[in-house]
Amino acid sequence: MKQNDMTVIARPPKTMTDYAYGRLREDIIAGELASGARLRVDQLRMRYDVGATPLREALSRLSAEGFVLSQGQRGFQVVPMSAEHLEDLTRVRVLIECETLRDSIHYGDDRWEAGVVAAYYQISKLEGQPDARYEDWERLNDAFHTALLASCRSEVLLGVHRRLYDQHMRYRNLSRQVREDVPRDVHLEHEAIYRAALERDAEAACEATELHIRRTMEITLELVRKGKLLMKPIPVE
Repeated sequence: MKQNDMTVIARPPKTMTDYAYGRLREDIIAGELASGARLRVDQLRMRYDVGATPLREALSRLSAEGFVLSQGQRGFQVVPMSAEHLEDLTRVRVLIECETLRDSIHYGDDRWEAGVVAAYYQISKLEGQPDARYEDWERLNDAFHTALLASCRSEVLLGVHRRLYDQHMRYRNLSRQVREDVPRDVHLEHEAIYRAALERDAEAACEATELHIRRTMEITLELVRKGKLLMKPIPVE
């Protein structure tokens, strides 16, 4: 499949390690396995009905991707969420996403442009619905950002960006648990990125992207400051 194809084909895992890796990664991002949780293989075997060897291999892969901490003889732990981690993650994501976006805009052709237009149309339509489900918005938000970056020629940049995006999603999933109005118009943020990208103004697109990413961090940290969110390890037994 070419990078700028918008169709995502779900493929079944090839091995039990792939299956365990996928399930663990999903549950960490969604917060089902909490920040700082100890990941005991015996408990995970019962949770996912997978053997110990595939689980350990999956945990090692997740450790290399920054979702899990490997602690030698003490086993594995979900990477704890903290203000410091969010600030660092945001800074690096901005750097990687902007570099990837510049490359994509430079190489983007008519097919890339059509993909961006289609993805923007879909998320804009959903953002106009007051009763839209967050899960639907997250899926279309992912599709929009993926479309913007789809013509990047660097597989390394795309791979690093994917990991950073998913790590950042942990914090979005955490902050959405708080029902509080915040001064933000995500649609306008998306529109600024979209228009700059179609005008092939890479610097304006990157500036709008940075503001968009940093706004998520600012809102999350504000909720922490107000005591609405706690970012500390919560073990899962």
